[in-house]
Amino acid sequence: MNELLTQLAESLEGTLHFDTTMRTLYATDASAYREFPLAVAIPKTTDDIRKLIAFATEHKTSLIPRTAGTSLAGQVVGAGIVVDVSRNFTSILELNKEEHWVRVQPGVIRDELNVFLQPHGLFFGPETSTANRAMIGGMVGNNSCGSNSVVYRSTREHLLEVKALLSDGTEAVFNTVDLDSFHAKCEGSTLESAIYRNVRSMLGNYDNQEEIRKEFPKKTVERRNTGYAVDLLLEMAPFTAGGPDFNFCSLIAGSEGTLAFITEIKLNVSPAPPKETGLLCVHFNSIDEALRANLVAVKYPISASELIDHYILECTKNNIEQQKNRFFVQGDPGAILVVEFARNTREEIIADAQRCETEMRAAGLGYHFPLLFGNDSKKIWTLRKAGLGLLSNLPGDEKAVPVIEDTAVDVQDLPAYIREFNEILNKHGLYSVHYAHAGSGELHLRPIINLKTEQGNQLFRTIAEEIATLVKKYQGSLSGEHGDGRLRGEFIRQMVGEKNYRLLKDLKNVWDPHHIFNPNKIIDTPSMNSMLRYTPGQQTPAFKTVFRFPNQDILQHAEQCNGSGDCRKTQISGGTMCPSYMATRNEKDTTRARANILREFLTNSDKLNRFDHKEIYEVMDLCLSCKGCKSECPSNVDVAKLKAEFLQHYYDANGVPFRSKLIAGFSKSSALGAIWPGLYNFVMTNGMISRLVKQSTGFAKDRSMPTLYKTTLKKWFAGWKKNNTVVKNRKVYLFFDEFTNYNDTEIGIKAIQLLDKLGYEVLMPEHIESGRAWLSKGLLRDAKKIANKNIRLLSPLINSDTPLLGIEPSAILTFRDEYIDLADDDVYESAKSLAKNVFLVDEFIAAEISKGNITTASFSKEKKHIKLHGHCQQKALSSVDPTKTLLSLPENYSVEVIPSGCCGMAGSFGYEKEHYELSMKVGELVLLPAVRNADAETIIAAPGTSCRHQIKDGTGRKAKHPVEVLYEALV
Repeated sequence: MNELLTQLAESLEGTLHFDTTMRTLYATDASAYREFPLAVAIPKTTDDIRKLIAFATEHKTSLIPRTAGTSLAGQVVGAGIVVDVSRNFTSILELNKEEHWVRVQPGVIRDELNVFLQPHGLFFGPETSTANRAMIGGMVGNNSCGSNSVVYRSTREHLLEVKALLSDGTEAVFNTVDLDSFHAKCEGSTLESAIYRNVRSMLGNYDNQEEIRKEFPKKTVERRNTGYAVDLLLEMAPFTAGGPDFNFCSLIAGSEGTLAFITEIKLNVSPAPPKETGLLCVHFNSIDEALRANLVAVKYPISASELIDHYILECTKNNIEQQKNRFFVQGDPGAILVVEFARNTREEIIADAQRCETEMRAAGLGYHFPLLFGNDSKKIWTLRKAGLGLLSNLPGDEKAVPVIEDTAVDVQDLPAYIREFNEILNKHGLYSVHYAHAGSGELHLRPIINLKTEQGNQLFRTIAEEIATLVKKYQGSLSGEHGDGRLRGEFIRQMVGEKNYRLLKDLKNVWDPHHIFNPNKIIDTPSMNSMLRYTPGQQTPAFKTVFRFPNQDILQHAEQCNGSGDCRKTQISGGTMCPSYMATRNEKDTTRARANILREFLTNSDKLNRFDHKEIYEVMDLCLSCKGCKSECPSNVDVAKLKAEFLQHYYDANGVPFRSKLIAGFSKSSALGAIWPGLYNFVMTNGMISRLVKQSTGFAKDRSMPTLYKTTLKKWFAGWKKNNTVVKNRKVYLFFDEFTNYNDTEIGIKAIQLLDKLGYEVLMPEHIESGRAWLSKGLLRDAKKIANKNIRLLSPLINSDTPLLGIEPSAILTFRDEYIDLADDDVYESAKSLAKNVFLVDEFIAAEISKGNITTASFSKEKKHIKLHGHCQQKALSSVDPTKTLLSLPENYSVEVIPSGCCGMAGSFGYEKEHYELSMKVGELVLLPAVRNADAETIIAAPGTSCRHQIKDGTGRKAKHPVEVLYEALV
């Protein structure tokens, strides 16, 4: 087979991968399933897909179409060839503004489509919680919808036309056909004709009609993805008098890639929604109370009614990003119902929200009714959409599992259904998370189960069976938006009845007689508790790590990644995570891939040192350790931490590369160079000598190297302090990090002088380097020694009255991050206490501004504009807001935050020859073009030394540290 795959690869314009690494990365999605594919294809053209179809037919394998890979029912997991169209099939092909339609390829991201449509006053309505990475092909496959489905319904209602390759490789276009055209389509000897004849025969049969109408979900359940949608085809002409013209698109939507391979999609788009929205965030004591109130809410013209239960709210307390978004929560509610009103004016929203609130209060429902607008609304939706990822934060092996999370019933039946649902769980000693689409009759319900045990595996199945029976009782749909896949496919026979199930099998067999398209999904599905990520009873060793992983081990931390794919968002969506994926658009370069590869080998390796695998190294290699995932991943999977830990153990087996030792020892080499800084700088800047140094050490030839200042900051400070003996009321300690001490000394001097002139006495405590360089290269045992020494030296001095300030974010923030996890047990509490009183100088000055201790009186009234790029670790562990506050202090200074993620330099990453090109690609996503587009008078500000260096190399502009800007504004 490898020889055949090699021949296939050579015939494609795109690429075909059948190595262990790529097969591992595509063996899972966002579901509970894991199955190694035969290969992974990344086609470049439609002809590539046609060749894949021919190969699958000839060699009796299959094709599994995949876009973002966030399927929750295992739709994109299988043993055949995974065909990833997310890389090349990403074009918006045509827009007709007058007729309100757009034609796209399947890899177009939903939110990016709306960015394209916005200037035209148009909008694609269905919105998944994954909309910033969900692709239209996947939305068609699953018939996706989202929180606004009470208005925009599902993708199916917007699907006008599909161009697809059929299982014999022929191309077909499915769209609306009138009665004459329908019968004409039935004539002929093509596969397309056979498909039309099959549906005419099936739905023209009166007994079949009666059986379908009897067994399929009742029509008032609008979210319905139960099996193939033959019930909707039945409502069309020629099968129902007066019905709409026939269109196979209603069947293709929700068919999960099992019938044909879609290459183009034509969608209806709507006029842009009203610009004014308001969220009534009603607090309740219980879920049942919230669901009864939901029946009040849906009486009003609302655009969403979303539930957030107390389990989700509890998870937000410990999530760095979501802590900021729970500002509206009062007390400890059992549930919150987020009711969205969209109107032309805020006054209309207030009036309707008040009427809704009055009716709820009259019924004794709800205790707190905040109405939120603007940016506050965005925070609420961000918190709601993070629900799935947040659930992965539960410590240990018990997780909120996707098993019956997609059931939908008539919204009027929802309170009674949920009461019975919870009675079933209580019988098994389980409880469930409840969240999402109350307004549409669908809550995402996830029981807490440990799938690593035999008991948990069996419980997974038992709950699925019993809830399927309950859904059938209410004539609901087992899948409302996430699809049947391999999770619910086994129960389709029960949901639609034996006779209808045979009709669905016949339909599949006509469309795809050799079952090459995503087999064993929807029909002929194997047992739903087979091929899970975790083998029940499988044992893994105790992992001895340098980092502390509180309440879990390193494997469990990697397992927090549930595959939801938040790391696949692009620079258009904003944020930092994941810079390498944003630049390459390769699954291999996602945060998810890094967690997956580590999980796979730590679970299944037969080596004593399970970290000793080149495959892990290859996938971890392009992680920039930006820390974006630590805050932006809803599961808080800290891949920078995982990478550093992995490298230490990998080096234990394979030795430490010379360049890694050189970078880690940066502080030591700088100290030596500082003896003769002129000589050091000559070597680093002389064209010929510098080129030889770079070539011999593995640094990029086109990258400029950092130079040393004529003296160190510590030496300068000792002399300055001797002449500056004025004692001031407020004392602060300054951390003389290795980057500011040797390279950016002028910034350190200005920071000290600024603090001094603002009335703060600056003290230099005894300490050593931060250890950032050692951390970045994975030399954790050395970093641990540094951390413990600094904790012991500084803990006695630092408190709320005498805080420790730092200039370089990557250095000072180690105290708030890695030091805690590296601290010896005897200084662990000291490390946590110390972390509370360590601040970026930006944070300290901003806090003093808010207290009124620093005012505009000390600063220039000159008008200036500043463009600010925030440091990655600052964005992950703190915020750019304090820096913006600092820079906005002079009353005529205006500050614009560049919506950039990582600059691409990431410490030593951008210096390394094999990473230089990617480093510049990351910079070019947002940051470098924004700097180039700034006029000459605009000040470019960046707190990070690496960021300033990247800006200089990429644009020729000199960026300033924010304290430099403020110092220069002093009067």
